[in-house]
Amino acid sequence: MSEAGMTIREDPMGNIWGRWAGSNAEAGAVVTGSHCDAIPHAGMYDGTLGVLGAIAAVKGLQKADFKPKRPIEVLFFTSEEPTRFGFGCIGSRGMAGTLTAQLLDEKLDENATSFKDAATAVKYGGNSHQDILAQTKVSHGKISAFVELHIEQGPLLEREGLQIGVVTAIAAPASFRVQFNGDGGHAGALLMPDRHDPVLAAAEVALHVEKEVKAAGARDTVGTTGAWHVLSNNINSVPREARIEIDIRDIDLARRDGVVQSVLDKVKAVAEERGVSCWVDMINQDPPATSAHQVVNAVLSATKQLGLSHKQMVSRAYHDSLFMAQIAPAGMIFIPCRNGWSHRPDEFSSAADIENGVKTLALTLAELAGSAGPDKTEL
Repeated sequence: MSEAGMTIREDPMGNIWGRWAGSNAEAGAVVTGSHCDAIPHAGMYDGTLGVLGAIAAVKGLQKADFKPKRPIEVLFFTSEEPTRFGFGCIGSRGMAGTLTAQLLDEKLDENATSFKDAATAVKYGGNSHQDILAQTKVSHGKISAFVELHIEQGPLLEREGLQIGVVTAIAAPASFRVQFNGDGGHAGALLMPDRHDPVLAAAEVALHVEKEVKAAGARDTVGTTGAWHVLSNNINSVPREARIEIDIRDIDLARRDGVVQSVLDKVKAVAEERGVSCWVDMINQDPPATSAHQVVNAVLSATKQLGLSHKQMVSRAYHDSLFMAQIAPAGMIFIPCRNGWSHRPDEFSSAADIENGVKTLALTLAELAGSAGPDKTEL
């Protein structure tokens, strides 16, 4: 950011902003960016592309002697992945004002460290979570548009031989934990009629997730039971505890929440049938987002100017854009990734695809910011 001549600021949560001034200093900024944190054993393109690519796009516009009317800002989000504190998009939630101090107070990492203490240790933070959130929230009108460059994290663009995905909507997850508790016992001595097996209860619920998602009849409805914790986890013991974590996503809020309710009803029914106790902890239940027409149209205009093949598509992974859409017109640009692979070490996008994405982003920013110089920008 410094090399691109940007003015850098950082908020108490650790979000980093780089500002390229426009001719109208009072106008809301056009903002682009993503994250660089990752889950364990992940790749190096998820998120990082949208940070380094954003800086490259600004440099490209500067090299082309583009002069923006509105300021253009590059944003490096903190804590997009849920790895440390159990929920994601902490930085963008804070900006959007959807995060509460109570939630941050409750969420500790595996070392019982709070977000405030972790942020303070690296020279961010504040007196309290409430203080941090108050200073992080973005006021109305400060951002005129937001656009995020990202790898698709799915196979459609590569499969169809297309260069750019123009995101029209972002699916949002409802994520929750379900725990079943049974009696446990010796695998040989505890007879089948006397068992109250929490793992089998959890398995029934996992199969019900799959059944209900398919029954929704929509391609955009997906469900995953991705985390399993079993006690005792031994071959010669009947389990006494099973905890699963379920993720259900859709771009249609009512349809998604209908599936969620069906699963919750199944949890109660299975617990009763199998004689186990249960509890449910709702991690998050965020609304999906629709991309703003002005951002979609700017991306489409950029692909046309560059002669790139493209399709309008849904993002089934969720991103910081989901929460930025609550405070500004927002959208996303996708590029292909090999085999659709992401969240794994062999995640990859080619240099040519990255170049296409950066050029598309640059021209999108130019259109959204407006030109204070010549009308036409060529990269």
